[in-house]
Amino acid sequence: MPDIVVMFFVLGVIAGVVRSDLSIPKAAYDILSLLLMLTIGLKGGMALHGSLDTALLIELAGVTLLGILIPLIIFPVVRYLVRLTLADSASLAAHYGSVSAGTFAVALAYTEAHSLMTGGQVTLYLVLLELPAIMLGILLYRRFSRESSTTTMTGLWHETLTNRGVILLVGGVLIGWLYGPNAGESVTSLYTNAFQGILALFLLEMGLVAAETLRSLRWGHSRLIIFALAAPVVLSCFGLLMAYWLGLPAGSAIILASLTASASYIAAPVAVRAAIPDANIGLAMLASLGLTFPFNVLIGIPLYHQLWEWLAGI
Repeated sequence: MPDIVVMFFVLGVIAGVVRSDLSIPKAAYDILSLLLMLTIGLKGGMALHGSLDTALLIELAGVTLLGILIPLIIFPVVRYLVRLTLADSASLAAHYGSVSAGTFAVALAYTEAHSLMTGGQVTLYLVLLELPAIMLGILLYRRFSRESSTTTMTGLWHETLTNRGVILLVGGVLIGWLYGPNAGESVTSLYTNAFQGILALFLLEMGLVAAETLRSLRWGHSRLIIFALAAPVVLSCFGLLMAYWLGLPAGSAIILASLTASASYIAAPVAVRAAIPDANIGLAMLASLGLTFPFNVLIGIPLYHQLWEWLAGI
């Protein structure tokens, strides 16, 4: 049986497919996403409490390298194999080089349910993979496009670094790291104990959104569909190989693989819409949220666990 939180996603998809009147108010969804980001940050920060060393810096540098390499690999693939426009190719490079906080949360819940060892630094993977990918996607567009842009690099960095996801993740990590699991327990326990419930409701909404997104699928999207379903498996291998090289524990390896296999549907669309106005954001959302996200939640994460066991057993 899949993890119980995954079944909430399935319920949302089914409700969306049958066109039920089930919906989660936008205000409630905003609160759920904020709580999810903050809780992830706090959990990671508390696990990092008192454990900073040179090995950690090497690990984070390796993860950052992935955040740079993946969009550079994605760009020519979608440009010449999927045959998208320059703007859409740069957009997908940013989306697929970046990561999904929802996928991270499901992967974290999966490792906890299977009692797999996970380092607190995995929360930092989110930021280290997200930021360079978004910036590189935009830079690739500017490099190959002759059109000028009114958005300055300073403005892009400010917008990327100050979006609510980054602020809550980094802020949560710092608070959790400073106070640890004991000193701040009176506050942090409220969030960490409710993590599974928050995630379940978040996935219910994601299921509804995914079902709505899938309605726009057309036969002309066949190349994009193949890419969106094949890319997670291929990209997960980059995360698994980096985890193997860094000597990460099983839980951290599965989370890193799940992140490299994921695609952003929150931070990247906001940044790309502002910096690449010619990009079709609906196309990117169709691939990332309509196809890649369900694949990772329903099939991908257990698959990456099996691949890790095979790789670690070599």
